[in-house]
Amino acid sequence: MRTRRIVRAGQHTALLGYLLFLAFPLLWLLSTALKSPRELGSPHPTWIPRHPTLANVRQAFQEQPLAHAALNSLLVALATAVVAVVLATPMAYVMARHRTRLARAATGWVVVSQAFPFVLVIIPLFLVLKNLRLVDSLTGLVVVYVVWALPFALWMLVGHVRAVPAELEEAAAVDGAGRLRTLVSVTAPLLAPGIAATALFAFVTAWNEFFFALVLLKSPGRQTLPVVLTHFIGAEGVADLGPLAAAAFLATLPSLAVFALVQRRITAGLLAGAVKS
Repeated sequence: MRTRRIVRAGQHTALLGYLLFLAFPLLWLLSTALKSPRELGSPHPTWIPRHPTLANVRQAFQEQPLAHAALNSLLVALATAVVAVVLATPMAYVMARHRTRLARAATGWVVVSQAFPFVLVIIPLFLVLKNLRLVDSLTGLVVVYVVWALPFALWMLVGHVRAVPAELEEAAAVDGAGRLRTLVSVTAPLLAPGIAATALFAFVTAWNEFFFALVLLKSPGRQTLPVVLTHFIGAEGVADLGPLAAAAFLATLPSLAVFALVQRRITAGLLAGAVKS
């Protein structure tokens, strides 16, 4: 019993340390955002601001169009999540139910494509979008994000589709339902946890993505929030630390809010895809 208590205490201590490690960047951003310029320049920094202030938040919104950039990021992230799920769901259904050589090859390609670095595809991607006149547009950015999110979305949803008993689809076929009707009315409702988890990951990936947005968006009015955050760094590499921390902290809140709202569905979705009935 004593050994078990020691092991359990060690596990709880390790878990607490891990949680503090994960929360450190967010706590540091919050602490920095609430400090005055004098405290930020102090040779003896403190964790807790001595005189908390919201001046950095006001300055951040005055210096950069954060609200408009956040709206651009929200539109792009929502469109990416919706389109990726709509495309990935029927594709995952086909790959899961028809285990042909082509389906296995497609699954292998999905895994391999995740290893491609962004730098490897940015030049041909830029040329393709230029020919389609989609450079410097939110639509072109959504296309890029959907293409980049599809392999991961397929990989997640294939496991969820395989977890749905095929007998349910056979019963629907006996009742006269076609493939599309079976997918929409029988399979898709059972995939709701997996679809929610996939949509969330697509949303967060698009919300936080920086490299493609930096290369493809040039007009200030079309830039997303991660790109606008770089404007707080001057030409000589000196960062306006207070406003930058305030803006970066606010930029993380939507992702945290979405995670908090659909946390149960995410957990159920990840576990459902890992269990084979």
